Amino acid sequence: MRARVSRRRFLGLAGAGTALAWLVRLGYDVGPARAQVRDLKTAATTPVHSICYFCAVGCGVTVSVRDGELVCAEGDPDHPISRGRLCAKGMALHEMQRNPDRLTRVLYRAPGAAGWEERSWDWALDRIVERVKQTRDATLEYKNAAGTTVSRTEAIASLGGAILNNEECYAIVKLMRALGVLYIEHQARI
Repeated sequence: MRARVSRRRFLGLAGAGTALAWLVRLGYDVGPARAQVRDLKTAATTPVHSICYFCAVGCGVTVSVRDGELVCAEGDPDHPISRGRLCAKGMALHEMQRNPDRLTRVLYRAPGAAGWEERSWDWALDRIVERVKQTRDATLEYKNAAGTTVSRTEAIASLGGAILNNEECYAIVKLMRALGVLYIEHQARI
């Protein structure tokens, strides 16, 4: 059975609730408390203004650095694109940089090997170039449905990511076209 609330009782409760909210708020300004928390978090740090690297939007980030270590990453309120706001990926910059599981070196596992071995960046880049050239040379001559030999390869594909800006995408597409790659796609279109 529902209890009936009269109009007079409802207005009295609403008025009492409003008065209580004003009394609680009266004399208690949270602005200084918020400012002090911010000062404590970024005390003795150097602010560095940068751009979030997770996508090509270009949101502004203020990174606080103390003794060469990242302390805090927040949205830059003076940035014209994001105006201090960041998405979930941008807010995770600090955690991504300090994650102990983040790979910072090249690991290679040979075919049939049970474990990974550490290699240099120069070795990895040279290996990538060798493999791309081998694959391209082995598959460059392609006969289309009409039997005409076409200088292209279907054995290599390129997939761009949202972290790339327009200029990087342009350079990647030019390289892929020069290599004869047909399958060029981008994450933003998928």
